[in-house]
Amino acid sequence: MTEHPCPPLTLAVEAGPGAVRLRLAGDLDYDTSEQFVERAQACLAADHAVRDLFLDCSGLRLCDSMGVASLLLIHRGTASRGAVLHLEHPPPFLRRILDVTGTLHLFALDEAGREAEQAEDGPPPADARYRAAPPPAPSG
Repeated sequence: MTEHPCPPLTLAVEAGPGAVRLRLAGDLDYDTSEQFVERAQACLAADHAVRDLFLDCSGLRLCDSMGVASLLLIHRGTASRGAVLHLEHPPPFLRRILDVTGTLHLFALDEAGREAEQAEDGPPPADARYRAAPPPAPSG
């Protein structure tokens, strides 16, 4: 039986005025992270008016430590030019990795990503009994 492996990572680019969207499908890992970073950097270099780089992660199947490193490298590139890096449709595993590594706050999440993040955290308590108490006054 012959196996037909799917491509490890495919990247589709959509450019518009002031924005670029990269659609990721497949695995973002050691073998594909360099290709991903090079494509994102090329998109930013091609148009200095780009202020928003959107990464559509709906087709992402896997992200390892090199994938996270590549996201942080791209974030550094966008931040240095005053652009915003957006994550669209981040899968739960990606949100979890970025949350555990303390880097989730670096990325602008789309509405679905924010809703998923709030669902994981749970709604804020409505009852005043659950609000934080003020610190005790110093004695003495």
